[in-house]
Amino acid sequence: MSAVPNSLLRRDVLPLLLGFAALVAASLMADALLHRLDLVWVGRYLGIPGVLLIIGSFGYSLRKRKLIAVGKPGPLLRLHERMAWAGAWLVLVHAGVHFNALLAWLAVGAMLVNVASGLTGKFLLGRFRRHLDETRLQLRAQGLDETAIEERMAWDSLTVDAVRQWKVIHVPIALAFAVLGTSHIVSVFLFWSWW
Repeated sequence: MSAVPNSLLRRDVLPLLLGFAALVAASLMADALLHRLDLVWVGRYLGIPGVLLIIGSFGYSLRKRKLIAVGKPGPLLRLHERMAWAGAWLVLVHAGVHFNALLAWLAVGAMLVNVASGLTGKFLLGRFRRHLDETRLQLRAQGLDETAIEERMAWDSLTVDAVRQWKVIHVPIALAFAVLGTSHIVSVFLFWSWW
């Protein structure tokens, strides 16, 4: 059986986890900078452009489901990823400004899970399928039988099986994020002192 250090886990999953951690760390650093510069009020308003970017990123989903005919899926997917990433960063900086709103934190939690599941779909699944196919072909070319191939690829196969479940999470969490985020926004309009 192949060793874990040479597997997809180390080469593909770890960089994604580090990228996700970098998003959170960049958000915390931006929030700390706002506090240090006595600009906390700026963070309060960053949620607005963040949510607008996230809403704009749904153009890809609408095109994919043929609800709109504008744009090509490939460029729309890249735009979706960039807009969702930037929007998530702004929302996380916004969320760092206050820790007392449960509804807001539930929305942030749903957004983080949604970002993680989106990253899973984007980076991992396609790469994993290609990797498994290539590895299987190489091992067959070396003359290994199917049992030996399966033994060598056990960790990679387990990783791919786990990653295939991402669609089960991504769509419902996107819906949960939309509901929680909308509830948070409505509650802000209802309870914020506008005058």
